[in-house]
Amino acid sequence: MGLGERQSRFLVRRSEIVAVVIRMKRMGRKNREYYRICAADRRSPRDGRVIEELGTYDPHVAETDARCTLNGPRVEYWLSVGAQPSDAVRVLIKKYGPRGTHVAQMEAARARLSMPKIVPDAGEPAFVPEPKSEPASEPVAAEAAAEAPVATAEAAPPEPAPEAPAAE
Repeated sequence: MGLGERQSRFLVRRSEIVAVVIRMKRMGRKNREYYRICAADRRSPRDGRVIEELGTYDPHVAETDARCTLNGPRVEYWLSVGAQPSDAVRVLIKKYGPRGTHVAQMEAARARLSMPKIVPDAGEPAFVPEPKSEPASEPVAAEAAAEAPVATAEAAPPEPAPEAPAAE
C-alpha cells in the first residue's frame, strides 16, 4: 500500500462525516479500566454524554473471546441509520456482532467462565510449626514444671552395678 493509497482512503473516510459514532467510553479506575461501547454524538468528548450504551469490553478478562458483550439488535439499528464505528469497535463488531466470526467461541468462553471454579485439595501441609507455649501470664509455673523432672533426674544417685558373688 503506497502513500497515495493511504491518503486517498483517509480522505474518503473523512468526507463521510456523520453525526453519530459508535465508540468506546473508558470507565473504571487506574490500571483497571474497562470500556462501554456507546453510540454518541461525534462532537462529544470520549468519556462524555452518550446517546445509548450498546455493550462492554473488559480487557482484563482472562478468556479473550469473553471480553466483549454487544447488544446485537441495537448495534444493527445504529449501523442501519448511518452511525460509523471507530476502528477498535469495528473490529469488535466484526468478531462478536450478530453475524460475527467469533460468536461461537464467545458463547463457549462465556459458558466456561460461568461454571464454578474447581480448586483441587491442597493435601497435607509440608511444614507444621510447633505450637507456641502457654500464655505469658504463667511463665514461672511453666518454667518450674519444665525444670522439675530434670532436677529429680539429676538428684537421683546412679544405681550401683550388680556385683558378682564373692567366692569364699
